[in-house]
Amino acid sequence: MPTDPLPVIRFNDWQQTDDLEFGAEFDVTFPSAFKTGIPNNDTVPLKVLIPSDPAFPGPYPVVLILHYWGATDLRAEFSLASDLNSRGIAAAIMTLPYHLERTPPGHRSGDLAVPATPEGIKQSSTQAVLDIRRSIDFLKSRSEFKSTRTGISGTSLGSLMAALAYGIDTRIDFGAFVLGGANFAHILWSSSRVTPQREALRHAGYTEEALRQYLTPVEPLTYLPRKAPTATFVVGARYDTVVSPKSTQELIDVLPGVRTMTLETGHYGGIFVERKVLREVSNFFYNSFKDRPFEAPKKLYAPTIRLGIKSDSSNGVDVGVGIDLVRFDPLGQNYLNFFLTPKGPQLILAHQIGTGFAIGATGSSRGAGVGLFWSTVL
Repeated sequence: MPTDPLPVIRFNDWQQTDDLEFGAEFDVTFPSAFKTGIPNNDTVPLKVLIPSDPAFPGPYPVVLILHYWGATDLRAEFSLASDLNSRGIAAAIMTLPYHLERTPPGHRSGDLAVPATPEGIKQSSTQAVLDIRRSIDFLKSRSEFKSTRTGISGTSLGSLMAALAYGIDTRIDFGAFVLGGANFAHILWSSSRVTPQREALRHAGYTEEALRQYLTPVEPLTYLPRKAPTATFVVGARYDTVVSPKSTQELIDVLPGVRTMTLETGHYGGIFVERKVLREVSNFFYNSFKDRPFEAPKKLYAPTIRLGIKSDSSNGVDVGVGIDLVRFDPLGQNYLNFFLTPKGPQLILAHQIGTGFAIGATGSSRGAGVGLFWSTVL
């Protein structure tokens, strides 16, 4: 991964494209510092939102925001940007490689962002981080931000790339990492989201350790902790099967003084409390830019929703969706779930015995029973 300053380029001027509730939107594009030969992927779009309230005359601190893998819109990113604008903070939203308008013809957004080869993964990650650094080059070229501090925020894949950029580029003063982590090899070897890629890597003869060695140049742990640590904030999910809690903890462990918050969900259940999560991210940057202490709630309540299959002695085999009513231990291995199935509602008193698997007692209008329950948490 190149860590020296990027070659200086002449940026196009930005163009105002919209007036929003709390800010004005400006758009600019510039060439990626990493060439793939795909014209639209090698052009980086950047949307910059500046507070419009005269009470905030600038120059503005600015947060660079990165979206999740497979994003088809930037709704959540604009929501965070709007909240930041309302507090006198500018925001810039960068499209990651192979997403949205950078998607190659014939593919869906994000299809090619996580390839099934180690070299492809390395190249995609390198391009993303060089694009982040060039986005910061652009922001620092503007008088609106030149003398101010810079933050970075990302979700899921955006969080992984943000953590890597934060470790490399010391111009990034503050970082908020949502549903991300470190140790890319472990993520690829354990994630429920990349099963085809993992099988292709195994078929090619790779092990997790061999992959870890190959991906060292694009691994956040290679660059963290950095010599001049600053305030950071990590949001994880207790039941995440896409980015495992182990990987999230590995990121936390190399961020001195990090603030953390845990969702009682899987990777996708955060959608139920998205507004609250984004508000905490906004609170983090607002306080950090003002050199004030920030304390997030250690946990943010969100419903634990399970999609599952159950087989018991009174109802037979059922599929359905349920919500945890009670958790009896901190790790959530013993719980009471209200489970809705085509045969009607049921209660499951479960004890987890393995990844996704639990045994326990069930109760319904058909009577009580005992059985086996498999579930995945949203």
